[in-house]
Amino acid sequence: MATNFFQTTPDCEIVTTRVFNFPKALLFEAWSNPRHLKNWWGPEGFTNTFHEFDFREGGKWDFTMHGPEKGNYNNLVEFLKIEEPNLIAWKRHSQPLFNVQATFEEISAEEARLTFRMIFETATECEKLKKFVVDKNEENFDRLQRELQIMVLT
Repeated sequence: MATNFFQTTPDCEIVTTRVFNFPKALLFEAWSNPRHLKNWWGPEGFTNTFHEFDFREGGKWDFTMHGPEKGNYNNLVEFLKIEEPNLIAWKRHSQPLFNVQATFEEISAEEARLTFRMIFETATECEKLKKFVVDKNEENFDRLQRELQIMVLT
């Protein structure tokens, strides 16, 4: 399993973990292939327009999330570390600023654990978003679950 790429303290991070009943390689594919990622990224009801997706260390992911009722949210991130199929780490260059580390751990041939860490500069910044983000991350993982089911069928 990949080690932590970012150094932090528990009060500066939001961690969401889920076990998926799919192989680790498929889970990583859902994160690393924009054809799949655009279908599930974001809370329930959001859609995405990807402007650039350069999946390599130093590459950029530039996209707009479209809210279900209103609002377009521009996002720009830079991939800092990719260890296929174990780790993806990036830095956000758009507000709110934080880093992300996603780790993929094989439990069995057909089961994998995803740990998604959002890492903030300060505990205050983390606390501001925590009340909104925790439930939204679960919605995001629900959407990922549905995309994985589609991927298996195609």
